[in-house]
Amino acid sequence: MEEKSSLPESLVRTNTGLHGDEGIQWLDRLPAILARFRQEWSLELGPPFPRLSYNYAAPALRADGTQAVIKVGYPGREFLTEAHALQFYGGRGAVRLLEANLEEGVLLLERLTPGTMLLEVEDDQEAMTIASSVMRELWQPAPAHHPFPTVADWARGLIRLREEFGGATGPFPARLVEEAEQLFGGLLATQAEPVVLHGDLHHFNILKAEREPWLAIDPKGVVGEPAYEVGALLRNPIPEMRMWPNLDRILARRIDQLSEELGFSRERIRDWAVAQAVLSAWWTYEDKGDNLAGDIASAELLATVKAHGT
Repeated sequence: MEEKSSLPESLVRTNTGLHGDEGIQWLDRLPAILARFRQEWSLELGPPFPRLSYNYAAPALRADGTQAVIKVGYPGREFLTEAHALQFYGGRGAVRLLEANLEEGVLLLERLTPGTMLLEVEDDQEAMTIASSVMRELWQPAPAHHPFPTVADWARGLIRLREEFGGATGPFPARLVEEAEQLFGGLLATQAEPVVLHGDLHHFNILKAEREPWLAIDPKGVVGEPAYEVGALLRNPIPEMRMWPNLDRILARRIDQLSEELGFSRERIRDWAVAQAVLSAWWTYEDKGDNLAGDIASAELLATVKAHGT
C-alpha cells in the first residue's frame, strides 16, 4: 500500500497549501483510499505518474488485462465537475471514464497510449491544428440543467481580487485588471450559444491515443461560448513558451490560425485570451502558486498583442 511518506512532494505541498488541515487529513486518508479501490475494482497499481500537483494519478491494470489510470482528487467541487464533464463527453474528444466514486473523489480512466503530450509536437502550427480538432470534438450544446459553473461564475474571481485588496489591485497592474473587467463585461453580454467547455485545454492536457489520434484529459467542466476555450491554449506551454524568441509574433500567428480554423473573429479570440489570462493569474494568487509574476507577464504580453492587432 502507498504510504503517505512516499507520496510525491509536489502533491503534498499543493494540497497542504490549498486546503490546510483538511488537505493534510485527505493526504492521510489517501493510502487507505488507494487500497480500498485497488481491491474494490480489482486493480494492480503502478507507481504514481511524475509532475503531480493537485491530484494523485497512477497506472492501473484491470482484472481483464485492460490498462487504466486511477485518479484520486480532493473531493471538492472541481473534482465533481471534472467527473461530470467526462460523463457528459462520453469519450467523444476526451478520455473515457470507466468507474467513479464521487464521494471519495476516485476516478478510473481509460489509459491513453502512447500518451504523448501535445507538448512534444515541435511544429507549433501543427500543434494548433491538433488542438482545434480536439476542441471541435468536445464542444456540445450545454443542457438546460447542468452541474457546471459558467464562465460568468469564473469571472467573479476578479470581484474577489478587488475584495482582497480593498478595491485596489495589489500586485496586479491596475490597467490590466481594469481591461479584463471591461472585456469580461462586454464578452459575457454578447456570448454565442453556450457549450460544455473543457476549461483548461492546452499542451499538457491533450494526449496522443489509439482510439482517436488525440484526446483530452483533465477537463474542468465549464459552460460558455466556444471562443473562451482558446485562451489557455494561446498562453501555453508554460513555462517553456516564455523562453521562445519573437513570442509576440507567435501569438499573433496563433490567433490568425485559430481564427481561420475555428471560425471565430480575431478580436474575440484576443479579448477572451486577455481576460482569461488575468483571471488565471488571480487563480495562481488564490492557490498560493509560485509563478504569479510569470502569469502576469503572459497576460501583459497578450494585452500588447491585442492592442497592436493581428
